[in-house]
Amino acid sequence: MIQACGVSDTGRVRKTNEDLYISDPELRFFAVADGMGGHNAGEVASRLAIEAVSSFIRRSADDTDFSWPYGLDKDLSFEANRLRTAIHLANRRVFRAAESTDDYGGMGTTIVGALVNGSRVAVGHVGDSRLYLLSNHLLEQVTRDDSWAATILAQDPSLGPDEIAHHPMRNVLTNVLGAREQADVHLCERALQPGDVLLLCTDGLHGALDPDAMAAILDRHADVAAAARALVDCAMERGSRDNVTALVIRCGAGA
Repeated sequence: MIQACGVSDTGRVRKTNEDLYISDPELRFFAVADGMGGHNAGEVASRLAIEAVSSFIRRSADDTDFSWPYGLDKDLSFEANRLRTAIHLANRRVFRAAESTDDYGGMGTTIVGALVNGSRVAVGHVGDSRLYLLSNHLLEQVTRDDSWAATILAQDPSLGPDEIAHHPMRNVLTNVLGAREQADVHLCERALQPGDVLLLCTDGLHGALDPDAMAAILDRHADVAAAARALVDCAMERGSRDNVTALVIRCGAGA
């Protein structure tokens, strides 16, 4: 059994919410996107991405007679290949829309998705929306940001968090859906135990809350709706200046 709930809030600074999520326990599919671009194009990008990934996941669950336009990765499971293809299709859809009109030029979106299959989860992402896994009270960041800050830290671990936090390029993304005809899609698979909790979120959340704060909230609230609401409220109380989205999934026995 899987319990899931998402909360998305415009926040206290932005006028529109460019975050979007899908939570489908029946398909065991969950995703969060954070759009960007002028003329409300960020909202368009995140909506197109979520529509595209969910459409392929739904279609490939009901019918085995479908094509793999981006091939198959032999190192990934069938479920992970489904998620990989879905994200590539989302990139193509956003990219083509961005090319179709000047108002959408330069738009893009992050995405992070999870497809649960029994005792395993396939995770795919592009950008800096994240997936965390809480297992035995320990919170682990499963995804790695496609950002200037993450790239610099990987190359020079001697740099301190304060140096990165105040750098003018700290929020620059190096990879998003829709920016190029082909996106770099990151995939991984993890084992799950009964009671494990997955958290999918945008940078409006993880930019305001450190992992200890997230873990404490997830541990405190067994109810997924209460946990998601508490995470978003806490991020805004701590000064988040962005849209804030948290999608919490609790995996039960036999998930």
